[in-house]
Amino acid sequence: MPLLIAGIVLFMALHLVPAAPNVRADLRGKMGTSAYLLVFSIVSLVSLIMIVWGYGDAHGRNVGNVQLWYPPAFMKHVTMALMLPAFILLAAAYIPSRIRTTAKHPMLAAIKIWAFAHLLVRGDLASLLLFGSFLAFGVLDRISVKKRGAMGPLGTAKGGLRGDILAVVVGSAAYLLMLLWGHAALIGVPLLNFKFAP
Repeated sequence: MPLLIAGIVLFMALHLVPAAPNVRADLRGKMGTSAYLLVFSIVSLVSLIMIVWGYGDAHGRNVGNVQLWYPPAFMKHVTMALMLPAFILLAAAYIPSRIRTTAKHPMLAAIKIWAFAHLLVRGDLASLLLFGSFLAFGVLDRISVKKRGAMGPLGTAKGGLRGDILAVVVGSAAYLLMLLWGHAALIGVPLLNFKFAP
């Protein structure tokens, strides 16, 4: 549990930097843009590894992890349904399309849906810390990017029907890959025979 918490704190603290333009500009000025981006990427990766490892450790050994509530079994289907648009929005963050233009910040929308969907099926403390913090991050960062006028990874690029189709195809393919294989391989929880702990 301590590793999970440390990873979440590190990730959130790091991602507060872009929300403070003066701090970001100062760091870029002192380090140079390339060095700033490199350090940002490395620390992001380290924090994500800490989160994944810490979350797995909390579930594997149940160290400090307690069950706070028991979600009803039908919520699994709600979560699976919500994850399809989350994957499509994630794909749309990198594909010029009307989906991206309409969502404005589809990656943040995907993070919020992902976090909310997983809160519906996980009632343990580690899950509340993980998904609750990312849901809060998604909400706060959306407010921040609106105030800053940040455009996201594609800037002002726009797309049409072709981009929409590509985003849906790529997102759906990623969703099916995660559903059929990825979630079990990467997270250790097979989705198609997922069972709640008694």
